[in-house]
Amino acid sequence: MMIDVYNMHGWIQKLWKLRISSSAQREQEAMVSSSPSSTSSSSSLGLAPSKPPQPHSALSSLQRWSRKYDVFVCHSSVQSDIEEAVRLVSYLESSPRSLRCFLMQRDACPGGAISTELCQAVRDSHIRVLLITPDFLQDDWCKYMMHQVLAEAPMSNRIIPLVQNLSHSQYPQELRFYYYTDLGKDPGKCYTQVNTTVLKYLEDLIKNEKTLD
Repeated sequence: MMIDVYNMHGWIQKLWKLRISSSAQREQEAMVSSSPSSTSSSSSLGLAPSKPPQPHSALSSLQRWSRKYDVFVCHSSVQSDIEEAVRLVSYLESSPRSLRCFLMQRDACPGGAISTELCQAVRDSHIRVLLITPDFLQDDWCKYMMHQVLAEAPMSNRIIPLVQNLSHSQYPQELRFYYYTDLGKDPGKCYTQVNTTVLKYLEDLIKNEKTLD
């Protein structure tokens, strides 16, 4: 039994040395490939050095940074709605989109008044997403925020209604002038549309700024 233990110990040592050796070799190869001579040789072969993907120009505009958040997400406190909101925000915040989102449970100041926190977040956001579900329609805070959003920017392109598990007849009359997207049909497509809408809105801000100049 002792022999087996020693053999195992020796095998682990060999494996560890092999791993260190392989790691060192990879580091050396990486240094060689990133050296000026390596770059010049690639150029001589007609191979252009790879470039990291460039962020969308609207994301680096001054107009974007005039507000703290790109997207405000309003949803009910029911767990399923919270999870859907988190999935949406995770998508929007991940690279290469890298949008700035507000989620009540995560971003509200502890000890702050709910109405104050929510209203301030609405004012500090470019786009307002309403995750409308049956629970949203039963939540007094959600209905309050929906009216607050409408009061802040009536008939604007800054409101995105996303519906889930909701029939057309249940869609709020207050939002009848806004097209909505059904999350139940294709969530991934809805997430992409939200991202596209944010970028378009920021682009329009830049165009309007140039027009005024």
